[in-house]
Amino acid sequence: MLNHKFIATFATILLLLSPVSNAQKAPVFSLPGDGVTHDLTKLKGKVVYIDFWASWCVPCRKSFPWMNDMRNRYDRKDLQIIAINLDSDRDEARKFLDKIPANFDIAYDPDGEVAAKYDLQVMPSSYLINKNGEVVFAHKGFREGDTAEIEAKIQKLIR
Repeated sequence: MLNHKFIATFATILLLLSPVSNAQKAPVFSLPGDGVTHDLTKLKGKVVYIDFWASWCVPCRKSFPWMNDMRNRYDRKDLQIIAINLDSDRDEARKFLDKIPANFDIAYDPDGEVAAKYDLQVMPSSYLINKNGEVVFAHKGFREGDTAEIEAKIQKLIR
C-alpha cells in the first residue's frame, strides 16, 4: 500500500511543475517601470518570463539571483524577463532592490490588477510565455531544485 503522505507530496510536486495545458494567450498588460513602461503586446516574437514578487517574499530573495543569471546567459533578443512587484509602497520594492539588485526589467502593479489577470495565488509565481504570446508554463513558488527544468523550457522556446 502506498503511503498517503507520499501521494500527497507527489501530487503537489506535479501541480507545481505542471505545464499549462492548452496554451492560452497571456493576459496583456502595460505597467510602469523605473522611467519606462513595460507593455507585453510589444514583446510578441520574444520568449518572456514574468515573475510576480514582493519585498516581503522570502523565496523572492533566492529567485532574483537566478533571474540575474538567466539574464546574463540569454540575450535580451531571445529572453525578456519582467519581474512585477506587488508592493503597495514602491519604496519597499526599492529597499529590496538595493539589497538584491536586478539586471532585468522591473514593473510595478501596486493594485494587483495584472496579478488578478494571471490568477496569482502564491508568491513568487512565474509564467513562461512563448513567441506567440501564449502562456506555456506556470510555476508557483521558487525552489532552487526546479531551476534546471525551467531553464530547459526556456532553451526549448528560444530555439
